[in-house]
Amino acid sequence: MSFRVGVLASGEGTNLQALLDGVHGRGAEIVAVGSDRAEAPALDRARASGIDCESFPMASYADRGARDEAIAVWLDGHDVQLVVLAGYMALLNATFVDRFAGRLINVHPSLLPAFPGVRAIEQALDYGVKIFGVTVHLVDDGVDTGSILMQRAVEIEDAVTVDGVHSVLRPIEHELLCATVLRFAQGAVAPDPEHPRRMLVD
Repeated sequence: MSFRVGVLASGEGTNLQALLDGVHGRGAEIVAVGSDRAEAPALDRARASGIDCESFPMASYADRGARDEAIAVWLDGHDVQLVVLAGYMALLNATFVDRFAGRLINVHPSLLPAFPGVRAIEQALDYGVKIFGVTVHLVDDGVDTGSILMQRAVEIEDAVTVDGVHSVLRPIEHELLCATVLRFAQGAVAPDPEHPRRMLVD
C-alpha cells in the first residue's frame, strides 16, 4: 500500500504542487488536502489532481480546539501516515500535535533555530544576514522548535526584499519537502541517538 500523506495549506499551494509533482504516485500518495480558508488556491490544485479536499474555516466552529479536532478526525478518516504543513498559517493546538506526534512536519524559511515564527524572512533581513536557508522539521508544541529533519543554507549577498529572498528559497523548500516526505515513505527517518533535538534522515 502506498504511503498516505495528508497536507494542510492556507494559500497558493506551491509546496503542495511540488509534492504533487515530486512524490504523488512516486512512493507516496497525497490522499487529503485541508485548509483553514475555503478560498485557498491550494484546494483548487488538489481538486485538479482528483484529491479529496476540505476547508475548515474558523467561523464554522465554536473554538480552535473544535476545529482542530474536526481536521484530525478527517485526516484519520483518510488513514494518513504523515501530515505535512505546507504553508498552513493557522496554529494547531497541543492535542492535535500530540495526536500526530512524530508524523507531523513543517517547512520553514530560515535556518532554525534562527528566526522562528512568522515573518522569518523579514526577521532575517532586519538582522542583516547574508546566509538564508530552509528547514524541514517535526512539529512539537513549541514555535518551530521541533527536531530538525533537513536544512539547506544559501548565501544571498544582495538580499533586500522578502519577495526576492523567497524566490531563491522557494525551490529549496520544494526540494527539501519532497525529499523528506519520500524518506518518511521509505522508513528512513529515525531519532539521532547522539542529539535529542535532531533526527537522522538517511
